Amino acid sequence: MKSAILDEIEKMKALDKGNMINFCINSTKLYGEGAKLADKIKVNYPKPDNIIVSGMGGSGIGGDLLKDWARDKTVVPIEVNREYRLPQYAGKHTLVLITSYSGDTEESLGAFLDALKRECMVFCVSSGGALLEHAERLKVPHLRVPCGMPPRAALPYLFVPLLIYLEKKGLATGASEELNEALRLLERISRNNSPEKPTKENFSKTLAVNIGETAPAVYGFGIYRGAALRFKQQFNENSKVPAKWEVFSELDHNEIVGWESAGELSKSFSTIFIRDKDEPKEIRSRIEITKELVAKAGLAVFEVSVQGKSSLAKMLSTVCIGDFTSVYLAFLRGVDPTPVKTINHLKETLKQNGVKEKIISELSKLN
Repeated sequence: MKSAILDEIEKMKALDKGNMINFCINSTKLYGEGAKLADKIKVNYPKPDNIIVSGMGGSGIGGDLLKDWARDKTVVPIEVNREYRLPQYAGKHTLVLITSYSGDTEESLGAFLDALKRECMVFCVSSGGALLEHAERLKVPHLRVPCGMPPRAALPYLFVPLLIYLEKKGLATGASEELNEALRLLERISRNNSPEKPTKENFSKTLAVNIGETAPAVYGFGIYRGAALRFKQQFNENSKVPAKWEVFSELDHNEIVGWESAGELSKSFSTIFIRDKDEPKEIRSRIEITKELVAKAGLAVFEVSVQGKSSLAKMLSTVCIGDFTSVYLAFLRGVDPTPVKTINHLKETLKQNGVKEKIISELSKLN
C-alpha cells in the first residue's frame, strides 16, 4: 500500500469521482445549512412519553447521535429503530422521527406505515421519495432536505433537525449553543485534515496510513457510542473494508477474551480508541488496561482524541475525523469512496420479493 498518493492532490481527485472528500471539507457549511433548514420546523404535537428514531445506515446514524447527546439532557426515553415495524409499546403518546434520505428505504417506509396505523405522532426528514410523497398527502409534519447526495454524506441535514426538534419541543436545551461551538471547531478540523495538508501534518491521513491493510475495530464509550458506529460504517462504505465497533465497558466483558488466542489473526486487525481528556476515571482505567491487553495480543493500537468543550462539539469533531480517515483509506486502497455497488445490487435483488411495493400500496390506502 503506497502512502504517497495522499500527498498527490490530482491522483486523489482522479479516484474521487463522486467528490466524497468535499463533503468532509464542507462539513461546517453543511451543518450550518442543516440548522437553517431546521428553523422551519413547526412543533404542534404534545409532549411525548417516548421517542423513536427510525432509519437505516447513513440515514439512521443521526438517531444514535441524538440518543447519545440527549442521554443526560432529557427525561424522555429515546430508542433507535432499525426494523420494518416499531416496538410494541409505540402508540399515541410516542413521537416517531422517520429519517430516510432517499425517502424510499423500505424499512423506513415500513416503520412509517406502522407508526401511522398506531396513531403515533410522526415527523419525517427526507429529500423526497415515497416517504415525503405520502407525508405530504396525509399532511404528516415533515422537513424536505436537499437531494443529490450519498445518504452518509447527508448526516448534517438528517441529524441537526432532530436536535432542533427536541429543543423546540422543550425536551432538551443547549442544542443551538453547542452547535455554534461545533461549527467553529469543524472549520478548524476540516482545514487541518484537508487534502492540501501533507500526511506528516495531517492526523486523518496518518491514521489511514497506520490502519493500512488491517480491519479496524473502533472502541467508544458514553456519548461516543454513536461516533464509534459511524467510524465503522464509514470504513465499510467509503474505504470498502470490513470493520467493527464496540463500547466500553461492555467490551471488557467479552471482546477482550476474543483476542486471547487469536494468534496470527490478530495481525489482521487494528484498534482505534476514542479518547476524551475528561473521560471518567473508571473508563480511563479500563481503556488503559484494554490497550495493553490488545497490544499484547498483537493488534495495532491507535487513539483519536476528541476536541471541543460541549458534548455536541466533541461528538461531531470525532465524527469528522472518522469521515476524513475513511476517505483517505479509500485513496490508499485505490478505490472511489462514493459507489456502494453491493448495497445497490442487494436493493435491486430485493425488489423481487415485492415488500416495498406492498408497503407503498398500504400507504396509498390510508386517508
